[in-house]
Amino acid sequence: MKTVIFTDLDGTFLNHDNYSFDNAKSALKKIKENHIPLIFTTSKTRVEVEVLQKKVGIKEPFIIENGAAVFFPKNYQNFDLSFLDNFNDYNIFQLGLSYEQILNFYNKYKEEFGMHGFSDMSVEEIMEHTSLDKQSALISKKRDFTEPFILKDESVLENLKNLASTQNIKVTKGGRFYHLIGEFQDKGLAVKKAKEILTKLYKEKIDAIGLGDGENDIAMFENVNRAIIIKNHKGEYVQFFSKNVQKSTFKGSKGWNEMVLKNV
Repeated sequence: MKTVIFTDLDGTFLNHDNYSFDNAKSALKKIKENHIPLIFTTSKTRVEVEVLQKKVGIKEPFIIENGAAVFFPKNYQNFDLSFLDNFNDYNIFQLGLSYEQILNFYNKYKEEFGMHGFSDMSVEEIMEHTSLDKQSALISKKRDFTEPFILKDESVLENLKNLASTQNIKVTKGGRFYHLIGEFQDKGLAVKKAKEILTKLYKEKIDAIGLGDGENDIAMFENVNRAIIIKNHKGEYVQFFSKNVQKSTFKGSKGWNEMVLKNV
């Protein structure tokens, strides 16, 4: 079996407060030595992932914007990826709606429901909500599929979800924001598709490890062989029950490092 790691970023591989992965370096070294694909599975954007992959020193497939699409670098390990769609320097499988479709819904109903999304936030506002530096905040606004937002009054959430569902859109919650995403996407569906593609490429079964800390990681946990819950920044664990579930002792990248070393 081919071991593959799917990992959330914020609050998991990256610390919630400072976005550092310094405490994960010994596990990263082991992953690289064992040639294990490390697939970032995140609500972040393509450009944000590209920047992070460069810092980490990898060029692997990734899943962005809460399962909106699975991206494979062109010529990845010299595999024939021609059965996938083209997207710039990638071959992709898209599950989400276009950003234009999501924004049409957001702009139509943002005042009625008190949504304040990234498309309306200044760079300074995003920095304030995320603690990102200016360049990172700018990059986070370059979206392909989904809209993160804050909700002024959470009592309207159920009505918003019901309305969104009539237009093939759903609302999911990450570590900091709600997200408007396509109805037929989530991290779990994207992981499932990525596993199918990787099985076809490697011609062997995939032993999938999934690490995350938030509600939007539950769908991913349901589609891996070993689900690993990282203690979140509040010192709590997201509720997910399975006989194969594991929990970290530590938060963020330290917990990620701990659990990867136990499993690879």
